[in-house]
Amino acid sequence: MSEEHPNAALTRRVFAAFGRDPKAIAAAFSRDIVWRVPGNTVMSGEYHGRVEVMEFLRRTGLETGGTYRSRLHTVFADDDWAVAIYRAMGTRNGVELDVEQALVIRCADGFWQEVTAVPLDSAFERFWS
Repeated sequence: MSEEHPNAALTRRVFAAFGRDPKAIAAAFSRDIVWRVPGNTVMSGEYHGRVEVMEFLRRTGLETGGTYRSRLHTVFADDDWAVAIYRAMGTRNGVELDVEQALVIRCADGFWQEVTAVPLDSAFERFWS
């Protein structure tokens, strides 16, 4: 059996730390990370740098009263990219979220450099609107 690619292992570590260890998450991000969320919702936009991205991730918890969580399904990775397919769940303003999503991640020097969220269900937009 072959060993997992380092960018896949990095992505698994970030997901494992989500909601538990913000320092471990921040350590996986390059200083100048860019995180993009498409659409026209309270969470949509482009976030720059570790501080801004960590605040964005913290807001997912605040906006959902601490109910937002994710469960990683699979990761595909090579030397430059990782793609994480996961299930996002939570409750916001009485609305339930339970959708499949993807993160398309550009990796560089052992860090996440750029992340683009890719909702795979229109429920994402309704939930965050």
